[in-house]
Amino acid sequence: MHSIELSYQGNLRTEATHLASGKHIVTDAPLDNHGLGQAFSPTDLLCASLAACMTTIMGISANAHQIDITGMKCNITKIMASAPRRVAGIKVELSDFPNSLNEREKALLEHAAKTCPVALSLHPDLQQELIFNW
Repeated sequence: MHSIELSYQGNLRTEATHLASGKHIVTDAPLDNHGLGQAFSPTDLLCASLAACMTTIMGISANAHQIDITGMKCNITKIMASAPRRVAGIKVELSDFPNSLNEREKALLEHAAKTCPVALSLHPDLQQELIFNW
C-alpha cells in the first residue's frame, strides 16, 4: 500500500500528501531552473530530509541515554552541479547543543547522525559534510 500521493499542479509545482496524516508538501522548481521558487524545490527537500533524518536519529539516541538536545539547530547548504544537474553535496551544520555534553555523549550523537537511514541511502558520490558546533 502506498503512503504518499503526489499530483502535478502545473507550472512546475507538485503537491504531495502524506496519507496517514493528511499533511501536504508543495514543491516548486527553483528560479534557476525555470520555476517560481515559491516553495521548497525537490532538491531542497532532499537536503532537508538528510538533516531531518540525522536530527531524528540523534533524538532517538539522546532519549535512550537521557540526553536533552531540545533546541538543537541545523543550517543546511545545498551544493549543485551541472552536466548532469544534480545535488553534488550537502553541508549540515549542527549547533545550539546543551553545554553539559561530555565526550562520550558527543561521540554517540555524531555516530547517530552519520548512520541515519537517509545518509546511508544517498549515493556515495554525493558529498555529505557534517559539522558539529559543540
